[in-house]
Amino acid sequence: MEAFSSAVAVLTAMITPAVLISACGALILSTSTRLGRVVDRVRMLIERFEETMKMQEGEGVELFEERRLFLFNQLDKLTTRTRLLQRCMRVFYVSLGVFVATSVAIGIVAAAGHQSYAWFPVVLGLAGACGLFYGSVLLIRESFLAQEALNAEMDFIWKLGRALAPPDLRQTRSPHFNPLTLRRKL
Repeated sequence: MEAFSSAVAVLTAMITPAVLISACGALILSTSTRLGRVVDRVRMLIERFEETMKMQEGEGVELFEERRLFLFNQLDKLTTRTRLLQRCMRVFYVSLGVFVATSVAIGIVAAAGHQSYAWFPVVLGLAGACGLFYGSVLLIRESFLAQEALNAEMDFIWKLGRALAPPDLRQTRSPHFNPLTLRRKL
């Protein structure tokens, strides 16, 4: 009976990293989706950038220089976001592998019966957790960049709207700000 209890304890300890493996999988899936959306956005902005560059400033294009600057700045932010998301993916994949190695190491240490190596699975588990933490910090940074890009896009759209809208609409409409956020100058 003691051998059975010992076997169950080892299997339980080996399965424990599965929760963290699942967390890594969820983060990999959501990060992959974010990365795909950013790549699609970059491709769309490149097309808009090429179209804008073909236009001539003298053709009566409203806010030509501002459009060019806006598109270039957006491409710059999206490039940074893409690189951050790629780094996140690598970190999460490494963490996933480390958690699987933790589970295997728990089984090997238990099967070998050498308690002097019991620290090894703990170190692996901590390394995987540190990877999850680092990847989460990178995702937080990326979400701030996404918010900055969205704010810049909305500010430009309002600026363009003011340039193109009839005067009576300009008088009655303004960008809406959440009182909990910082107000930006347009």
